[in-house]
Amino acid sequence: MSNCELRHYRPCLLVVAMSLLLTGVGCHDRQAPGTAAPPPPSVLVETVAVQSIPRVVELPGRIEAIRSAEVRARVDGIVERRLYEEGTDVRAGAPLFQIDSRDYEAALQQAQAALDRAQAVQGNAASEVARFKPLVARQVVSAQEYEAAVAALQQAQANVADARAAVTLARLRLDRCTVRAPIAGRVGRALVTEGALVSAGGATLLTQINQLTPVNAVFTQSNLSLLELRRQIKSGAIAASAADRAQVWLTLANGDEYKEPGVLDFTDLVVEPSTGTQILRARFDNASRVLLPGQFVRGRIVIGTIPNGLVVPARAVQFDNNATSLSIVADDGTVVRRNVVLGPQQAGQWVVKDGLEPGERVIVDGWQKVQPGQRVDAHPVPAGHS
Repeated sequence: MSNCELRHYRPCLLVVAMSLLLTGVGCHDRQAPGTAAPPPPSVLVETVAVQSIPRVVELPGRIEAIRSAEVRARVDGIVERRLYEEGTDVRAGAPLFQIDSRDYEAALQQAQAALDRAQAVQGNAASEVARFKPLVARQVVSAQEYEAAVAALQQAQANVADARAAVTLARLRLDRCTVRAPIAGRVGRALVTEGALVSAGGATLLTQINQLTPVNAVFTQSNLSLLELRRQIKSGAIAASAADRAQVWLTLANGDEYKEPGVLDFTDLVVEPSTGTQILRARFDNASRVLLPGQFVRGRIVIGTIPNGLVVPARAVQFDNNATSLSIVADDGTVVRRNVVLGPQQAGQWVVKDGLEPGERVIVDGWQKVQPGQRVDAHPVPAGHS
């Protein structure tokens, strides 16, 4: 082959080689015949059914003693002894403090002596009237002298009444030197010690007594919410009997559930102008003495039941840009995203007010990895799956 022909033949070989190379690459890129498509993702679903749902209102609250008394000094004096053990239960009338009573004992004796004198004068005046009375009829004693004797007797009687009142007051002051419990309950720590000067005029606070069985739990709720609840009860959306008082369950500050239910027994008829709220009160027997005054709690008030309610697990609900939605598996096995209107949340579930129909399958677990229109492999949520 001549040099001229060789120069023309080399470019042709180069073109043929590049064509073969590209053809080989294309063959490797194409999927081999018979390769299977990836399986649809698995999700857990729950079929929604109509059920009767308790209508529960959750509110923060605080425990209050049903009866509470501040024990204060009612006489002036020095505290001699504390007569109770702090933090124990006491009966009504139990002695709590002893105040120095010597001054009041002397005052009582003085008042008693004044009463004795007044009674002696009264007895003398009565004898004089008794002597004058028959003599007036025989005109041995003038009417004026008899009237003066009667007036003296009346004055003596008044003096006796005055002295008797002074004795009563002195005895009361002496009795008040022993400070007693005005009510039965749990007595707190002593706010004064032996040797402290207490004053009746200053009403020195000595201690406090709280009745712990039963106790009250006090909650605040907006008037608007209460009006909405009443509207739902009247319309039949909530089934509640007016004769039944609502049950209340408490959650303590540490998250523990209080085992004994209470009863809602009072709703304030006054709305607080600054907050627009009303006071709700529930009563608890508190036989275990777990609930203490001032304790913060969270109450779940069972107002009634929603007759035809739909609920979904809280983990199935999707929140995005102020929109609330659920992922639903349609009859053809594809995913549908549905906007819904939620009601209250209770016991880890949301009540669905609108946007969901009975019998639909809601994706509980796995909705994060699927898209609307995608086919999925749906399995029911296993029993006991949390």
